[in-house]
Amino acid sequence: MNVEQPLLALVNGRVLTDHGLQDDVVVLVRDDRIEALVLPGDKRVATAEQHDLQGKLLLPGFIDVQVNGGGGLLFNDNPSVETLRGIAAAHRKFGTTGFLPTLITDTAEVMRAALAAVDAAIDEGVPGVLGIHVEGPFLAPARKGIHDVNLFRAPDASDIAALTAKHRGVVMMTLAPDRVPLETISQLAAAGVIAAAGHTAADYDTTRAALDAGIRGFTHLFNAMTPLGSREPGVVGAALDDPHSWCGLIVDGHHVNPITLRVAIAAKARGKSVLVTDAMPPVGSDNPMYVLNGQTIVARDGVCQSDEGVLAGSALDMATGVRNLVNMVGLPLAEASRMASNYPAAWLGLDRVQGRLVAGQRADFAVLDDGLVVRQTWVGGVAYDVA
Repeated sequence: MNVEQPLLALVNGRVLTDHGLQDDVVVLVRDDRIEALVLPGDKRVATAEQHDLQGKLLLPGFIDVQVNGGGGLLFNDNPSVETLRGIAAAHRKFGTTGFLPTLITDTAEVMRAALAAVDAAIDEGVPGVLGIHVEGPFLAPARKGIHDVNLFRAPDASDIAALTAKHRGVVMMTLAPDRVPLETISQLAAAGVIAAAGHTAADYDTTRAALDAGIRGFTHLFNAMTPLGSREPGVVGAALDDPHSWCGLIVDGHHVNPITLRVAIAAKARGKSVLVTDAMPPVGSDNPMYVLNGQTIVARDGVCQSDEGVLAGSALDMATGVRNLVNMVGLPLAEASRMASNYPAAWLGLDRVQGRLVAGQRADFAVLDDGLVVRQTWVGGVAYDVA
């Protein structure tokens, strides 16, 4: 028999509600849920166990749909529950309360191991694991980026079966619309897989047809795809023109120029621009080096590059991304926060339970100081101090 936990009141915070920042709101938490947002004079506050936020910002926990690694660990190297625990702990330091561990192009065997590891991690209750993002191997060689082109292939029946089998969490799949038949995209979408376009040399018409077939978003918009041109709208044009799909944006100041980001966010339908990190092992680690596809990658000044200068993911964390949206791009904090919480939750179909500070949602919080540095992270009502 489950025993109901005592009521907890988070007091003296600046709380980001649906109406903006409010300093006259107390968040009541019971078990792993927000029970209510109330005024300080509510009689329940006086009888609850109190947690003093000391004037800090209380934001919805960050949700990252593209995390390759962290804490010195790369998901591809050892797709296991142990690896996922380490990656989750590394990103939790930066306010990430939910994420999709991301498998970069690999063999069919590694893909199946990764799917199984994520299912096991969710079954074991590893905090923050929401599902999996499989990025490749159904990608275009002309837009390969750092991916190993020798592992690229077309999806077969066994791949589709593995991706569409019953899984414990969300399954996102990045694919190139110019390399995957429309009927396959429709089959994935019908089975609940969140199909995203990325690493693609498709033109506008091909991308538009893929959107109609079931593509729901775009992986790291602008990077590894055909650009928006005056006479060729390309993948970027299709992404910005479509009002229903989501666009992931790496806001590190290196993958995309801040002015370009500002233009894209303004052009895209509100609620459809999502902050992602594309994070690699250096996030949350003192070691700036890692090996990917046999190449040694070094993070220098926040940029992860191969010896040839090819970008290899990022050293970005979600809290830094939120700061960059405010300080580099010029967004209000409330909108930057939504790009890191509510909007990704909506992309994943989880916005009824995560991504906002309202009654009934999971008690997932990022507590930040005035410099927008994370000081505490809460996952499912459990507080984790940031060292």
